[in-house]
Amino acid sequence: MPESPLPINEFVSRAIAIIQQNLANEQFGVSELADAMNMSRSNLLRKIKKETNLSVSQLINQVRLERSMEILRTSSLTISEVSHQVGFNSVSYFIKCFREYYGYPPGEANKHLNEEPAPLPMPSTPNNIGWWIAGGIALAVAAVALYIYVAAPFAPTRMLEKSIAVLPFKNESSDSANVYFINGLMESTLGNLQKIQDLRVISRTSSEKYRNTSKSVPEMAQELNVSYFVEGSGQKIGDKIVLNIQLIEARSDRHLWSAQYNRETKDIFQLQEEIAKSIAEEIKAIITPEEENRIRKKPTDNLVAYDLFLKGKAAQAIPDSVYQLKAIQYFIEATQHDKQFAMAYAEIAITYYYMDIFHVGRKYSNSISLYADKAILYDAKMGESLVAKALSYISRREFQLAEPYLEKALEYNPNSAQVIGFLTDFYAMYLLNTGKYLQYALKGVQLNIEALDSTTASYNYLRLSNALIQNGFVDESLKYVDKSLSYNPNNPFSRYVRAFILFAKTEDATETRNLLLAEFNKDTTRFDILQDIGKISYYMRDYKGAFHYYQRFLAIREKRQLDVYRHENLTIAYVMEKAGEHAKAKELAENYKNFFEADRSVYRHLGLSAYYTYTNNQSKAVEHMQLFAKEENVQYWIILFLEKDPLMESMNDNMEFKKYFNQVKAKFWENHNVLRKSFSEKRLL
Repeated sequence: MPESPLPINEFVSRAIAIIQQNLANEQFGVSELADAMNMSRSNLLRKIKKETNLSVSQLINQVRLERSMEILRTSSLTISEVSHQVGFNSVSYFIKCFREYYGYPPGEANKHLNEEPAPLPMPSTPNNIGWWIAGGIALAVAAVALYIYVAAPFAPTRMLEKSIAVLPFKNESSDSANVYFINGLMESTLGNLQKIQDLRVISRTSSEKYRNTSKSVPEMAQELNVSYFVEGSGQKIGDKIVLNIQLIEARSDRHLWSAQYNRETKDIFQLQEEIAKSIAEEIKAIITPEEENRIRKKPTDNLVAYDLFLKGKAAQAIPDSVYQLKAIQYFIEATQHDKQFAMAYAEIAITYYYMDIFHVGRKYSNSISLYADKAILYDAKMGESLVAKALSYISRREFQLAEPYLEKALEYNPNSAQVIGFLTDFYAMYLLNTGKYLQYALKGVQLNIEALDSTTASYNYLRLSNALIQNGFVDESLKYVDKSLSYNPNNPFSRYVRAFILFAKTEDATETRNLLLAEFNKDTTRFDILQDIGKISYYMRDYKGAFHYYQRFLAIREKRQLDVYRHENLTIAYVMEKAGEHAKAKELAENYKNFFEADRSVYRHLGLSAYYTYTNNQSKAVEHMQLFAKEENVQYWIILFLEKDPLMESMNDNMEFKKYFNQVKAKFWENHNVLRKSFSEKRLL
């Protein structure tokens, strides 16, 4: 076993001993360790960080990985067996973590007997955008995430052969109270089809728009860009289900297949499996053995629990906190009838997450973690469980730990617009990666062509616009932000983002400031816009104006005790220094430095380069710019704003600094051109 890099003292030794006692328990995490050590969660986090410079989750992972190495080298157990012995229920995630820690896969453990592990990566500090980027754009992305759950629609020009939409099923029961049940059958049919990689399955959000439509099938097919439709109607009479399903060729409106099912409610899961497989067979979609197993898996054997679950899903679909709480209550009741109902536990965690993101504080973090852990405990290979676990990490700001769960959830549900939506926002807001942000935005658009209503559609197009501008597609971004405004001319975030997209096109700072002022005057509570008005004034070298707006911004931030926009503190410090507010400038600059020293995003070294430029330490500024030049997937705003930044004027004659920044630009445009070529070949742009 390689020597651990952790500094060992009595406190850390005790923590490690407790972790080792619970290695096989995948659910043993921060809360459980805190309880075992008779400490509050916050005190444990602070103490572990101070003693080891690791987060608690990283410490737990490190202990598990070091034990796995010992087992691999001293036993004949398989990698899968070792993975489960050290608390990794997902073998692929174990292999990923092992490789990241040791630098090679677990299968090569005995080939590296004399090597020590590389240090475990430090936790990522969220940094929505770098010090040079317009802060409002990040806020707009956040607003999109709060408003809508699925990825942005985008109209590809080619129709895929095996593309399908499941239209809302009609309730033919005399009792309207059975609507939730029929809708549940529709959603289950959709969910099973979404698990088939060989299909492209349009999201429920898109299909729901046609619940009461008078449009013809060919008209809907043109809007949704699909080849097939599934229509259904049914009724529930006591313990009996009568369901009529038909498959329609979209362009010709020709019925290819239809069936009527008369079943008892106890056969509902077999019925759902049968429908999905019949549809896939009719359109010659390949179902892999793994996909067939996932389709066949029953969510529960308890029909009362499942009925309560369907009622919860119906309530969950209504975007109102009263209904969200009602949904949670239904899900909790379902788990009381089946204590191992993983899907119900997962939906409780997911619903709590949606409720939490509408609050400034983290009101439901503990509940999210509790129910996500239960979902994983009872079914670690279900997409909903993996999503719930990822959201529990996101709610605790442990973003790197969330990533593999979201990626694995997509593997299990390749057509899930919800999962793709989470991944899109994840790479836009948490683990910043412009390439993956655009990748998932474009992947999602194939599944969510038409939105439920004009407001939702407006935010969808805004998300796509933002992904495009971050990758340097200015004209395309302007096209889709204008489309966003065509759906909802009063969308305040679209107008806000459009102001910066126009700056990217015209570089007219005066126009940008006027547009931002117009938005701020419509809603003077928008301190995010206030900050950007100060910023654009700074770029205009109007330091008096910048000082005026920044003073107002700082007053609001301090009054509300908000820990936001720390990445902007150096710009504000520069303006304060110009205004003679030296003490305030020093305070802000130090806060900025502390922020980026703790940051582990791709922008860490650029932020520190700016700090050392501000303090006239050019050698350190160059050193960090050299390190930043090695990063990938940086935002277009760096390329656009950095050379215009007044702070950087002192580096204009530094050839080394310019050399490394030119490398950043060259890499960005090389990646941009590769993307453009790919989009052109696929006719996506």
